Amino acid sequence: MNNPVNSTAPEPGSRASSHSQESVHWQPSALEQSRRKIRSEQNRKNILIATASSVLVLGTLLTILVTSPGFESLSDTFFAWAYGVEILPKVILGFTTNIMLTIIAGTCVSIFGLILALTRTSRSPALTPFRILATIYVDVFRGVPMLLIILLVGFGIPALRLPGFTKNVLILGTTAVIITYSAYVAEVLRSGILTVHPSQRAAARSLGLSNFQTLRHVVLPQALRRVTPPLLNDLVALIKDTGLVSILGVTDAVRAAQISSSRSFNYTPYVMAAILFLIVTVPLTRFTDRTMRRAIERQNAQGLA
Repeated sequence: MNNPVNSTAPEPGSRASSHSQESVHWQPSALEQSRRKIRSEQNRKNILIATASSVLVLGTLLTILVTSPGFESLSDTFFAWAYGVEILPKVILGFTTNIMLTIIAGTCVSIFGLILALTRTSRSPALTPFRILATIYVDVFRGVPMLLIILLVGFGIPALRLPGFTKNVLILGTTAVIITYSAYVAEVLRSGILTVHPSQRAAARSLGLSNFQTLRHVVLPQALRRVTPPLLNDLVALIKDTGLVSILGVTDAVRAAQISSSRSFNYTPYVMAAILFLIVTVPLTRFTDRTMRRAIERQNAQGLA
């Protein structure tokens, strides 16, 4: 007597195996092949046009620059690479001050900016005077150029001769940067908090979460995720603006370049300092663009944009 289970088992060459063979040898239709060919030709055409346009424009600009009457003088004044390599260690040593200042200022700005943002978005009646003060703080320090803030803090505080206040220009310059950027970051964070729909808070409260738990586990994670690209842009700007503390006498990359330039009357040290800033800011800028693109794609996928 034959086993029914064995009689129903697929054999080699059965429909299942033929299906797999057909899937392996599947070929697109003639219409799809023509579409792919058209897209491929269009892509090649776009690449050729972009290459020709770039060569034409950039070549024209380079030709104008090289053939200008003062190009040789410009090259000797700004691009004396042998001299630039010679003073590069001094500029790098000063650039470490910029990096250290960025790390310290960035950490403090994140904390103070978050406090200001939470204060301005709070609904507690008891915090009304603090909301007013936070609003005034943000309006003032976002409206005044940071160069003036650095001068006022760097020279104004020592002029008061108050006991217990430092006269260290590095500390004063860092303080001025923190004061200014806290106002910018506070507004970025506040905008992120306000974009979280009120239903999120209501849902969290209905689940029994307290106000603090709702803010910690529901509101802030969504807000920070949405404002990550602008926060990274502020970080790029912060790295560049740390060079402004050099007006107080802080020996950073800009100050080191200024000292070397004043001795030789050659501006190549400034170019070397600019290259150091670019080495840090360009990758961070590209990372910011990538993060922003991913955020947009995620919003499009969720139907939020």
